[in-house]
Amino acid sequence: MRHVPDTERRSRLVRRQGLGAEHRLANPLAAAAAVVCLHATEPATVYLSVAARTDGIDVADIDHALYAERSLVKQLAMRRTLFAFPRDLLPAAWGSASARDAAAEHRRIAKNVVAGGLTRDAEAWLDAARADVLDLLGDHGELGAQQIREALPALDAKVSTSSSARWGGPIPIAPRVLGWLGARADIVRAVNGGHWRTSRPQWTPMPRWLDAPPVAAGEADGYSELVRRWLTRFGPGTEADLVWWLGATKGVVRRALADLEAVEVSLDGGENGWVLPEDEEAEPDVAPAAALLPVLDPTVMGWKGRDWYLGDLGRELFDRNGNAGTTAWWDGRVVGCWVQDPAGAVGVHLLTDVPAVGRRSLEAEAARLSGWLGGVSVGTVYPSPAMKAAPRP
Repeated sequence: MRHVPDTERRSRLVRRQGLGAEHRLANPLAAAAAVVCLHATEPATVYLSVAARTDGIDVADIDHALYAERSLVKQLAMRRTLFAFPRDLLPAAWGSASARDAAAEHRRIAKNVVAGGLTRDAEAWLDAARADVLDLLGDHGELGAQQIREALPALDAKVSTSSSARWGGPIPIAPRVLGWLGARADIVRAVNGGHWRTSRPQWTPMPRWLDAPPVAAGEADGYSELVRRWLTRFGPGTEADLVWWLGATKGVVRRALADLEAVEVSLDGGENGWVLPEDEEAEPDVAPAAALLPVLDPTVMGWKGRDWYLGDLGRELFDRNGNAGTTAWWDGRVVGCWVQDPAGAVGVHLLTDVPAVGRRSLEAEAARLSGWLGGVSVGTVYPSPAMKAAPRP
């Protein structure tokens, strides 16, 4: 069994995920494929993740990929998380992770609408809600959530989600239904009705958006393709990494690894990981490179076991719910975070020692990102402790 040291893992990360000037990618689709798919929970993450991995790509180019070319499509998938997927990967997600999320959300909504007194027959209520939304969007093309609620009074209601007054709502049922239908790929988030930093999606039927969308893969084939792409970009990784990233089970991951004939390797720290057969050979080291990544970027969120690139900084860079804040990278490691001043200028806040060449490179990245943002300030609901403590530039 070959041993893959952490230094090699970090070199692979930098090279394969487009971190650093020497590894920049040509367009938004290539940037997304470099990390399998882009986190889209916060709309700005899609834009900033692409900006970090490309040169000469602006907001209009990313909008074009999302809304005109539609080479990137937003889809609820792994861990009930919204991602911007390369279009060719959608069938794999639809048949596996998205289907799992849709089934779980169906069960939750069914429980909520009965407990909330909206109906005694949850299945009939959900069937009717689905038909009503699809009919409405079929007639009107694209509508926002508020317009859908106004047109469908049955969805303009609130339900409690738990017995706890603090955590249980009540919350509107319409976003839950729309999210469920999105996970099913019945409908899709189309053009954003707000600024690129905000989320005000117009919903539309998936067939209208993609013009004869492809057929969902079978569950096993879908998971195998997701695992194949993850191993290509994130490997080597452990079984636990894959179970966490997919939001699936050990059985699902083990079957996919077997289908792919993945090769087991040993890792620093005593764990074993997996690579694709074509990736078993050692790769040369890459030169140290700097990168500034946004909140929830796929790279920092890519593994469950993170010590090999985070060290002991996890508590400072993640909130209590496991959401990553901004990160500053040098030589394949996270070394700090970045924040903006009131005028939108980006500054790096280091949390560990970095050589002078690294500090200069990070300062250059901060200037590059400041120029890309052009004075636009990007807020977040997931600030890390390090971001909160950082002095503003």
